[in-house]
Amino acid sequence: MTTKKIRKKDIGKLLGIWSQEFSVIVPSKEEGVAKMDRWDGKDISFLDWYRNTVVPSKDNFLPPMEKMFSFQKNRDGYHIEVPQDEQKQLIFGIRPCDARGIAIIDKVFTDTYEDRYYLSKRKNTILIGLSCTNPYDSCFCISLGLKPTESADVDLMFTDMGDEFLIEETADKGEELLAAASVVKEATKADEAKAKTVKATASGMVMRRIDTKDVGEKLQARFSDKDYWEKVAAKCISCGVCTFLCPTCFCFDICDELVKKQGARYRGWDSCSFRLYTKMPMENPREEKWQRVRQKVCHKFEFYPMNYDVIACTGCGRCIRLCPVNWDITQILSRLPGSVTSQSHK
Repeated sequence: MTTKKIRKKDIGKLLGIWSQEFSVIVPSKEEGVAKMDRWDGKDISFLDWYRNTVVPSKDNFLPPMEKMFSFQKNRDGYHIEVPQDEQKQLIFGIRPCDARGIAIIDKVFTDTYEDRYYLSKRKNTILIGLSCTNPYDSCFCISLGLKPTESADVDLMFTDMGDEFLIEETADKGEELLAAASVVKEATKADEAKAKTVKATASGMVMRRIDTKDVGEKLQARFSDKDYWEKVAAKCISCGVCTFLCPTCFCFDICDELVKKQGARYRGWDSCSFRLYTKMPMENPREEKWQRVRQKVCHKFEFYPMNYDVIACTGCGRCIRLCPVNWDITQILSRLPGSVTSQSHK
């Protein structure tokens, strides 16, 4: 893995070079909430205020609302038109936790069925990571095997060293991106040593920890304990914030809009926190709130690992710091009893 560097004041020039080929996506507050949005071609102020976005980067692959196709009825039957999205995009500044979240969602949309809408965006996207040097006190990524400077899930990783960024070329795509960029220089051993210190400091700032060892078995043992889950779910108000803003939640609903003989089919984010979840095709098997909270916890830490051998949580902390009633997943998992005889799921 080779390293380069760039002056912070030249980031705008680098993004400008990339914008000739890609739709460049950066952290933005343009719509009133921090999210990854299209770069305006000049503003790099996010380098000063950005810690992490409120809306995770899954938004760029699985939008909150997405048209699947439009249809129109004529004499010959129905004519269907599927939107074509082949635009190449480059997401600059994605945090390691969100990059890992995308890698986790990838498994779902490429498993038994390949989702063309998601994958068309995914294959045309470059991920440029930005080390998290100022994590929130709600972050617990290290407990999930990540570091705030993790580079495994991106094509390039930038680490802030003050007036400069160290750049790690972690994939061939990233190396190609830098090849023609004159504002990028070779890094020195001193630069690498400085970045190493920055990374160690960042990791040391993640103080919140949970023990994930045997967490799936513990959840399985407690699965049918209604009294326990009612206590866990007591203050949850089923608002769905923790699922909508989770970088690994992927559930969606599908609806049709029809006006006379033409219309469109859309899919939009849905949440297992809602009582009406899956109500359209069938009855919701999680009718009571405690069952829905149990589903949310068990899906992340038991069900998903059973299918894909990885916990579906990245420790980004959004579900903690953005919850209106301060429901804390790390407290739930830390207090999870482990001495209950395993019972079958119902």
